[in-house]
Amino acid sequence: MTEFFHKNRILIAGILLPFLLAALIIGSRMGVESKNKQVDVVLDYNEIEAMAEQSDQDLSWWLQFFHDELGISKVGLTEENIISLMENDGVPVSGELMGIITKEASWQDQYPASLIEALETNGFDSFDVLIDIKNTETSGFVAEAIRERMEPERYFIVEEGDNTYILLDGTSNMTLYTEKYKEMNSKNAGFMEKIGLEGSKLMYISLGFLPEKVSAIQEAGMEIVPRTLSYSGWNGTRYAEAVIEEYEKYGIKPEYIIVGGEAVIGYDDGTETAGKYLKDNEILIGLIENTTQLQNIMQYGVESIAQANDYQTVRVFSVWNYIQNRYQYYGYPGAEEIENTLFRAITERNIRVIYFKPVMEFKDLHTYVTDPLVYQQMFENLEARLSEHGITRDSASVMPALQTSPILKILLGVGCVFAGLLLLDAFLPIGRKGKGILGGLGIAGVLGMAFAFPGMLELAVSFAAAVLFGCLAITVFTRMSREYAEKMDKNASVALILPAAVLTLILSVLVALVGGLMTAAPLSSVSYMLEIDIFRGVKAAQLLPLAYFAIAYLAYYGFGNRKEEPGKLEILDMKDMLNTSIKVWMILLAGLLGAMGAYYIMRTGHDSSIQVSSMEMLFRNRLEDALIARPRTKEFLFAFPAIMLMVYTSIRKLRLWTVVFGLSGGIGVTSVINTFMHIRTPLYLGFFRTGYSLLFGIVLGIIAILAFDQLYRLYTKRVQPYLTDGGEALDDETF
Repeated sequence: MTEFFHKNRILIAGILLPFLLAALIIGSRMGVESKNKQVDVVLDYNEIEAMAEQSDQDLSWWLQFFHDELGISKVGLTEENIISLMENDGVPVSGELMGIITKEASWQDQYPASLIEALETNGFDSFDVLIDIKNTETSGFVAEAIRERMEPERYFIVEEGDNTYILLDGTSNMTLYTEKYKEMNSKNAGFMEKIGLEGSKLMYISLGFLPEKVSAIQEAGMEIVPRTLSYSGWNGTRYAEAVIEEYEKYGIKPEYIIVGGEAVIGYDDGTETAGKYLKDNEILIGLIENTTQLQNIMQYGVESIAQANDYQTVRVFSVWNYIQNRYQYYGYPGAEEIENTLFRAITERNIRVIYFKPVMEFKDLHTYVTDPLVYQQMFENLEARLSEHGITRDSASVMPALQTSPILKILLGVGCVFAGLLLLDAFLPIGRKGKGILGGLGIAGVLGMAFAFPGMLELAVSFAAAVLFGCLAITVFTRMSREYAEKMDKNASVALILPAAVLTLILSVLVALVGGLMTAAPLSSVSYMLEIDIFRGVKAAQLLPLAYFAIAYLAYYGFGNRKEEPGKLEILDMKDMLNTSIKVWMILLAGLLGAMGAYYIMRTGHDSSIQVSSMEMLFRNRLEDALIARPRTKEFLFAFPAIMLMVYTSIRKLRLWTVVFGLSGGIGVTSVINTFMHIRTPLYLGFFRTGYSLLFGIVLGIIAILAFDQLYRLYTKRVQPYLTDGGEALDDETF
């Protein structure tokens, strides 16, 4: 290995400078992350109200409890709409699509003549919504909101005694439909698919706050975080100005705006109104994390406002209903798994606002947990755990607008070019002239992309670093395993093998760690840390190095026993591989490795199709409780010990096991790099995670080698003498 480093010292120096620049970028990012240490909690009013109805205490008591006992000072309040008013037993409001109303033959008899006349005069279609209000106080609230927020030509109002009728001019793209169903078609003697009318988005458009809800929150000493629902076609400047006026009417000046519906207020006419309101009042716009915990729900206008305000925004974690139901989950006695979910969101994903909904009974979507001690214990435990990471509960902190400069991205790209040349020389030695030509072409490619596709440069450099350094880490443990096999006797003692195995693992992980930092540096900008932008190609960056292992193995071990130049991929290697006799065990082994690979791919990512077992989750949670960061189980339980076992089996000349353990070890080094691809995760967690994995991996690797050595000795004494091939014992190299 020393000879290889000396031979390629210029290339290594060419990598070292960009790596030092990457370290500076990483240092700046860690400085930004160290100041982003405050998280806030916002209650969902509607669900707290629903919980109160199921408990022995009223809404005011619960609001006061969350405020006084748990220190929560903000409540998310959704403005009323036709649907919410219909769900309120005390408000006599109904709304329906004209397409549903007119299905009844005598529908006109159910309405006053003045309304029928207005419908005939103004015209209507199936997509319009008819609102029927049987109370003058409520009709005043709804009618006033519609007059203030909607264009006059989009509605008309008919008053008849205590009843008020309002027709909203709907369109097909505002209409909500049922699922497809089949209906008998007597004409064609068969069935035809149809879609029925269900409702309209018009029934969800915000109309304002009910005064009694505002009073309940403010009397508890809490602030309102408004949730306004806006929909295209009905969301112009007029609507936005009316919404803002509603906020000011009740003295609402929120710290955050968490957008509801399709877009920010006023988006039909652009984002100027909403952007100006947020900037003038120093309000942060919230980015709601997706249910898959990957990226954000980006309603129209959210991203452009975030960019215009230098990304002065916060990520919001909503307690979705599947999380609410994690009460007594995994065998816990209470809400421990909900606490774990919140803890991970805050510490690992830059979440700084929790939009909290109360806990529900496990396997029951409608029954709330109404024991105050459950909430008190959960938040107290959460706060204590967060304090170990220096995170406190207060107004949400915001990250400065950190950006990686284009010049630094170019230099990091040049570093990847040198890494690529180093990798080529590891299995396909090339002369100085060839390296110069390839290096020049690579640097020209980096510069060309910087000028022609500047927006793609950071992603290309990051992806290249992930793949190249993953391959280099695999090259390190493959080459070192081969060199130790040449230097050490086949029957060397375990005491001599263990230091070699430990050193091989450490150097491989260090190379992967360099790759992780080179991968993270180009993307260390606030837009990636907030997951407005996201790195694609994670799975490809993990799989390509594993495929490269076949090249590395052939270059250093060959396929048969005729390897002439270790470190060079020879025609002889390919010829031996293509001419080998396929045996049943090879097919079975290939099938097993393929199944393991498929399982590995399916387990990778947030949208995995394979659920983690309860036992594994409890094990992960225990590690998370005991350590600063949970080490990745596939690294320390599996891949890192496999690298050490590759060294052992290589020295013992157990070729088949060398292949199996080498391929398994590749998963570990790519996993280290993958840790730093999660740009939203604070970097200190990545360093702790990798450090713990390496430490535990070494311990388990030592145990694994000791155990494997005992099995090997048992095999050579008790089994091998009875296995013969043509009357002679099979050599270890056959295996």
